Amino acid sequence: MNQSIKVVNDITNYFSYNSIVILSFFLLSLLFLILNKLTNNKINNFFKLQNSFILNPLLYIRMFTSTLCHADWNHFKNNFLIILLIGPMLEEKYGSINLLIMMAITAVIIAILHLIFSGNPSLGASGITFMFITLSSIVNITDGKLPLTLILIFLFYIIDEIIKGIKGKDNIGHDAHFIGAVCGAIFGIWIF
Repeated sequence: MNQSIKVVNDITNYFSYNSIVILSFFLLSLLFLILNKLTNNKINNFFKLQNSFILNPLLYIRMFTSTLCHADWNHFKNNFLIILLIGPMLEEKYGSINLLIMMAITAVIIAILHLIFSGNPSLGASGITFMFITLSSIVNITDGKLPLTLILIFLFYIIDEIIKGIKGKDNIGHDAHFIGAVCGAIFGIWIF
């Protein structure tokens, strides 16, 4: 018994929970993904963003929980590869509370605009991922100059999302990607 406790202590002393918001978001989303698989999609069906009566409290909860739900492993992996790569740097730069606030604001703005203009059910952290992408491109803004990296990110990611959103019927929330990217730019330039 003592030997197993020592092993657990050695392991926990070796690893650092270095990014509380990002790692917690990752672990919660992974838990949602596993539970969704075990319940044959019932978790996603309950927690995804979907039109409902405006006085229904679940509508407001789903504005946040929908970012924890993912359709499958590839959807989860594609979002969290970027979030885990960029997120810790952003959390260190802006602080855990500020990053959590930015994520929550982005989720609410995406949810409101998606419900108004689309009305289709929505899930995933793609909007937050795109917020991180644009926010990271302006993390070192100085002297009020517009970073070239922001322009390049805009060209590569945002214009591509606009084109895909206009052209396609691929069940991907291109509107969430675009809105998330705009939120990241606003946070990076004007607010924080």
